[in-house]
Amino acid sequence: MDNQTLLEVMGHLRDFESMKWAEIEQGTGSHFVKKGSLIKKANDRLGQIKQDDVDELFSLRVSGKKRIWGIRDESVLRIIWWDPSHEVCPSVKSHT
Repeated sequence: MDNQTLLEVMGHLRDFESMKWAEIEQGTGSHFVKKGSLIKKANDRLGQIKQDDVDELFSLRVSGKKRIWGIRDESVLRIIWWDPSHEVCPSVKSHT
């Protein structure tokens, strides 16, 4: 991750800090994703980092395709991945 991207991500995280989880889930394109919906490489990585006991992860939309992935633990998001190209759980567009 280059410095400009890091500054962008940090700015978005700062913005999220002032929001309640309900606001983040309803207004930002961020949401929970079942572990089974992730690509195999992501599931394998969860095992490697000993986090494969979770049922779902949280996809925090930064902008466009850019996502931060984490595990929500009450009011805290434990960040585990940076996904700049929305590859961890590609969305399937309807009518395509």
